[in-house]
Amino acid sequence: MVTLIPTHPGPLSEVPAFSRAIGGAESNVACAMAALGHSARWVSRVGTDGFGQCVTAGVAAYGVDVSTVRRDPSRPTGVYFRTAADRDSGAHEVAYYRAGSAASAMSPANVDMHAVRDCRILHLSGITAALSADCHALLHRLTAPAADRPLISFDINYRPALWRGDDAARTLLELARRADIVFVGEDEAAQVWGVTGGPAAIRRLLREPGVLVVKQGAAGATAFRRQAPGTHGPTATVNAVPEGTFEPSPTVTAVSATGAGDSFAAGYLSATLRALPPRQRLRYGHLLAAATLTTPTDLAPPPARAHADHLAALDDAAWGRLRLAPGWTQTARAPEEANTP
Repeated sequence: MVTLIPTHPGPLSEVPAFSRAIGGAESNVACAMAALGHSARWVSRVGTDGFGQCVTAGVAAYGVDVSTVRRDPSRPTGVYFRTAADRDSGAHEVAYYRAGSAASAMSPANVDMHAVRDCRILHLSGITAALSADCHALLHRLTAPAADRPLISFDINYRPALWRGDDAARTLLELARRADIVFVGEDEAAQVWGVTGGPAAIRRLLREPGVLVVKQGAAGATAFRRQAPGTHGPTATVNAVPEGTFEPSPTVTAVSATGAGDSFAAGYLSATLRALPPRQRLRYGHLLAAATLTTPTDLAPPPARAHADHLAALDDAAWGRLRLAPGWTQTARAPEEANTP
């Protein structure tokens, strides 16, 4: 989508002007993965309007393969407006204009399924499932158990404004149970499924995924993992893992929370592709989220890999002292890290 970001704080009714950017859960992850040095492809549909050209060019500028993005002459590119306030605050407003958009017309019939599956990890989002019945059918097809499917990553990304009635709870649970890696916020689980009681309660609901990452806001994140002997998805024979791995977040001076969840997913998936230890995968998620938290846009340049590797490998005491403020990704060793070895 095209994202319109306010140039001044305040409610949408009073914001005098907006700046244009690109946004979207899956494209955000693809851009971050490419910026981290991975090969990434974004498969989607945009309009033939100027906004479609803007989005496609913007994603391509990060090094993402956009050769399979289709231009729809009869439908517009999606647009959304948001306020500068934190998503978790009562002052945050979002106005989506996605009904009838080019992306909402994606289906198993018009998407290049080979291009989508030709990867090591396929990242999907609950937002796409909410756009239309055809989009839901596409995600249902892509998450179907198959011997040759890639590792499926699924971010719940619950957006109440995009759903009707009880569709969200049923659809998101179905798709999550068919995925291999699932990302969900503790607050999201309470909103969409009414699940409270912490990460363990969410794991009891979602036993099927090989990896379940529960994001706990500023506190940190917990990852539950199973060991599967060679196959992916709910048909795999797995050994239960009784406890999750918790990793606290560093202290971050946040500018805006929008897009931080997508960056967390990219960091975790990048570390997964590099076969880093479980705790470092969570730390990479935290670091990429911190890069976005400390900028006003939905997507921020990540720290250099050597810089992130250094921070992810800190001992517990040094990690606990870490303070990340705006600008921390722009140097090899930011002032906020002065107390780290």
